[in-house]
Amino acid sequence: MIAWLTANAGTIVVGLILLAIVAAILRGMLRDRKQGKHSCGGGCAGCPHACGGSSCHTAAPGMTERKQ
Repeated sequence: MIAWLTANAGTIVVGLILLAIVAAILRGMLRDRKQGKHSCGGGCAGCPHACGGSSCHTAAPGMTERKQ
């Protein structure tokens, strides 16, 4: 077992670093989602989902909705 760990130490370290990076990204995304931030940037003027569809977030206070 020790021989396998020493033979694959580089791969294990790189894998753990990548795992930590992915976990940090997911944590940040979840934190942003809980705070009401969205990945689209909230610029609903050019968004194809801005017409009130359920696939987009609700308009923030002060934002005007797009008229058809």
